Amino acid sequence: MIKNVLIANRGEIALRVIRACHELGLRATAIYSTADRDAAHVAQADDAICIGPASAARSYLNKEAILQAAHITGADAVHPGYGFLSENAAFARMVVERGLVFVGPPADVIDTMGDKLAAKRAMIESGVPCVPGTEDALPDDPEAIRSLAEQVGYPVLIKAAAGGGGRGMRVVEKPEDLIEAASLTRTEAGQAFANPDIYIEKFMATPRHVEIQVLCDNYGNAIWLGERDCSMQRRHQKVLEEAPAPFIARHLIAEVAERAVAACKLIGYRGVGTFEFLYQDGHFYFIEMNTRLQVEHPVTELVTGVDLVQAQLRVAQGETLWLRQSDVDLRGVAIECRLNAEDPVTFAASPGTVTTWCPAGGPGIRVDSHMRAGDAVSPYYDSMIGKLIAYAPTRDEAIRRMLRAVRETRVEGVSTNLTLHEQILLNDGFVSGTFDIHAIGKSIKVEPDV
Repeated sequence: MIKNVLIANRGEIALRVIRACHELGLRATAIYSTADRDAAHVAQADDAICIGPASAARSYLNKEAILQAAHITGADAVHPGYGFLSENAAFARMVVERGLVFVGPPADVIDTMGDKLAAKRAMIESGVPCVPGTEDALPDDPEAIRSLAEQVGYPVLIKAAAGGGGRGMRVVEKPEDLIEAASLTRTEAGQAFANPDIYIEKFMATPRHVEIQVLCDNYGNAIWLGERDCSMQRRHQKVLEEAPAPFIARHLIAEVAERAVAACKLIGYRGVGTFEFLYQDGHFYFIEMNTRLQVEHPVTELVTGVDLVQAQLRVAQGETLWLRQSDVDLRGVAIECRLNAEDPVTFAASPGTVTTWCPAGGPGIRVDSHMRAGDAVSPYYDSMIGKLIAYAPTRDEAIRRMLRAVRETRVEGVSTNLTLHEQILLNDGFVSGTFDIHAIGKSIKVEPDV
């Protein structure tokens, strides 16, 4: 049985895991960099230990320092949160080798799903529909690359096999631009991901981004916990998410979700995970699997009533899955707005001191954040400072409630993207469901102040 969980993360997600640990009667141990010495997650933990300077490379990405912290504090499990080392197979393997429990899937599964080509092959074997494209890394020969692109059909998307977070991708509209784009993407992939492998997929012009949440135990039991629409993106980064996905037939979602569950059983998945799809013209196409907790997990929690972080911990302790698929009942609609400290027009990060922190409240509003008035938004880490989540019986009510919450929230001292969220919620395309992943920048724009 797990007794003491070290949270290998910071900020909002570290605080979220601490709360789940305490509700399960578990001890929670925090780590922190020198920049986070006074952070909320440090104050709320049962124990806390400094693991290095502000630079993430020397603190939250320092595997050995984190494992030494676990040893010193007597932790018997490590929860990676999201970001940082959460999908690092080498770290997961090191945790287990030190005799600790890794709160996540086995390292070999992280390896497989972290390589987009390996993941695609596993999905094809499981009958999960994939975006048309190559199944192996592109060769070096330019003529062979041209031939493969012609088979896929222009426009194409060149992607890094080990990419993620919207990086390592290039759209190619014309054959004459293909080889240069492939060369640039290959170079970037090698530098950013230490893996130069790239591949080609058909570029889809107007898709939506829909993801399926899964939960699996150690004994081959797996279920899916609804879906989320994450189409509101800028620069391939999610901005607003909602559950369930609107204006898609339930039988289509159930069909692809059942295939995702079958894939989990095939690859030996454990814990929570997310299958991400593009949806266009009535069809789903697999793009990747995230082998960790998602930032947008609260919307699923609200419509299913399942605490996903507690579920991770219970599975890690060896519990048999306590839910059957027939127990999952989606009720109501939840919308999440990621609150970032950034310029709403240019999206440039806005580090500084938060002088006023007054998030919305009232019926149906949840706020997941580590911020307090007087806290600093560090330039060393991600700019997300919180998540506003609205829940209501219907989508129209949820949109109105979220709009009220966005307008009610006051943050001063740093710039935020609250204005962008207001524009999304007022947009006719978003309200009516006639949107795709390119909506922000195409039909949803924040104009600079004159």
